[in-house]
Amino acid sequence: MNYVEYGKQNPEVILLLHGGGLSWWNYREEAEMLQSDFHVILPILDGHAGSDRDFTTIESNAAEIIDFIDEKFGGSVLLMGGLSLGGQILLEILSQRGNICKYAIVESALVVPSKLTYAVIKPAFGSCYGLIRHKWFSKLQFQSLNMKPDLFDDYYRDTCAITKQNMIAFLQENARFFLKNSIGDCSAEVQIFVGEKENRAMRTSAKIIHEQIPGSCLKVLPGLYHGEFSINHAEHYVREISRAIKKPLGK
Repeated sequence: MNYVEYGKQNPEVILLLHGGGLSWWNYREEAEMLQSDFHVILPILDGHAGSDRDFTTIESNAAEIIDFIDEKFGGSVLLMGGLSLGGQILLEILSQRGNICKYAIVESALVVPSKLTYAVIKPAFGSCYGLIRHKWFSKLQFQSLNMKPDLFDDYYRDTCAITKQNMIAFLQENARFFLKNSIGDCSAEVQIFVGEKENRAMRTSAKIIHEQIPGSCLKVLPGLYHGEFSINHAEHYVREISRAIKKPLGK
């Protein structure tokens, strides 16, 4: 797994896991705001633009990140965050190693498996994958994701770099993911965020995560769609990090 890093000189580590189909730039603005206070690490998930291997499973991505933290930081970091697929990987990490971080931010992570969605992903992408490289088609997709317009070039470039095999692999993993019982042993202080305008399965997932993680906090974000929090509202996201770790930034 490859990593983009900011603020290497700082001892306290924050690690943020991007959403499926995106890349490290999901959290670029947050990293730029945090780099004077923290060592911010943005892993590039397997199978995504800039990665060093194909995507296999959520569990294997989780294991890679755990190994990285063990090797580089003695087994724990200050805070971890993750959006969507990245949020699922974060939950899997917390299921495997509940004390790997002191604080965690889980944003829009699906934990309600869908056999129907899983079944239709491969034939659907088999027939339309080639359209991804057409800018007009990518612009339609991009607009449906409610991301800031100035991120389109990053989105288009990196979406084109994802192979059909990898796209299908991580979408199927997203559709089949469920919480392990061991998540109940997590000792991190976990904040769960979901947009008010996300679909029912995502809102239900947020409630399930909250119920399964002792002491966790669930926050519904008014007026926001899937992924908008970390992608479009970096200042708000950074304020929530500051609030979670109970430390003013810049001091």
